[in-house]
Amino acid sequence: MTSELDVNEIKKLIPHRYPMLLVDRIIDIVKGEKATGLKAVTNNEPFFQGHFPDFPIMPGVLIVEAMAQTAGALVCHSTSEDSGTNRKVFFMSIEEARFRKPVVPGHLLEMKVSKIQNRRTVWKFKGEAFVEGQLHAEATFTAMISEEA
Repeated sequence: MTSELDVNEIKKLIPHRYPMLLVDRIIDIVKGEKATGLKAVTNNEPFFQGHFPDFPIMPGVLIVEAMAQTAGALVCHSTSEDSGTNRKVFFMSIEEARFRKPVVPGHLLEMKVSKIQNRRTVWKFKGEAFVEGQLHAEATFTAMISEEA
């Protein structure tokens, strides 16, 4: 089953807010398995003021963060039947991160994440970030879901 989430629905699932919310929309959702997050990269992103003023490039760590936010929203959306809890998603590890091409203002970043493994509250994902069908970054990451009443 696939569905789509807009930014307001994403904000109900993960605690991130501007300027750290790095996903505008999520499409192609297959609950518990995979999803594609979209981020319209604009010239007014706050990180471009210092990275770098004369040649703005989205920091690689923020690309990985955007992939992880997509995965976190997927996990929370997939397990939404537990609606009485307040979930938070925490990084446990980032592996095999590779940055192939820069992401710059004007790019539409597509973050494709797919589950590799899930054991209870620990989820492992493969993430790939594309611009116009070309791979710009990739990483494998593991996160833990913390449930608070």
